[in-house]
Amino acid sequence: MFRVSCSAVEVEDDINDEACELVSGAELSIGEGPDCIRAYLFKAVKNNNGTGVLLLSDIFGFEDSSTRDFAYRVACNGYNILVPDLFRGDPWSKDRPKAMFEQWMASQDAQRIAKDIATSTKWLVDEFMAAGISKKLGIIGFCFGGGRVIEVLARDQGSCFGTGISFYGTRIDQSLASNVKVPVLLISGDNDPLCPVSILKDIEKRIGRGSRVVIFEGRGHGFAHRPLSPEEDVDAEQAFTKMRNWLHDGLAVNN
Repeated sequence: MFRVSCSAVEVEDDINDEACELVSGAELSIGEGPDCIRAYLFKAVKNNNGTGVLLLSDIFGFEDSSTRDFAYRVACNGYNILVPDLFRGDPWSKDRPKAMFEQWMASQDAQRIAKDIATSTKWLVDEFMAAGISKKLGIIGFCFGGGRVIEVLARDQGSCFGTGISFYGTRIDQSLASNVKVPVLLISGDNDPLCPVSILKDIEKRIGRGSRVVIFEGRGHGFAHRPLSPEEDVDAEQAFTKMRNWLHDGLAVNN
């Protein structure tokens, strides 16, 4: 079950994208009791293709403006994007001492996060697949969320998700990649110490199935959804286009 915590509202169109359609946004509460989690849903109002996509945030959480801006842009292309609160109201914040990071990370129970992702997936299945609108879901993840993409797809075994996109995934268990049954696009920079290219190449080989690694020269962590310079803006736009084409070919065409 879910309830809409606020009425759907139009999101200001401040992104210069010719393909962009009007998008509505609503905050949701998914599940019941202690399993209830918050999430945000972006839906294309016009030319909605009926396809659901789960977006897993980085450590800054589902309310972060960079994550929501990206989700909005994906929705502009006709998709329905669900962004769950992976950290139950306790995301990492830049004003916290870096020395506390591992302690904070340890407080984020991996099993609880996996369960919340499963709850979010079920909601998307009930909303779109069960209605016969969408045959398969997509999944996108940034950083921490990018690492969870591999875990989710390994558990899913091709049941719900038709494709995945991992942006500079962190804390990835490479061994799980052999259990992934759908193609995955892996995007990162060659100057990212948190996501070594060698690991991505290994994951690409283990998955097979048309998976692909795209590396941007000179780019570090987070460039695709948090560009910090005009040069990074250019590469971020290219990364977005590659992701958009990947979603279209893997979901919109086949659904």
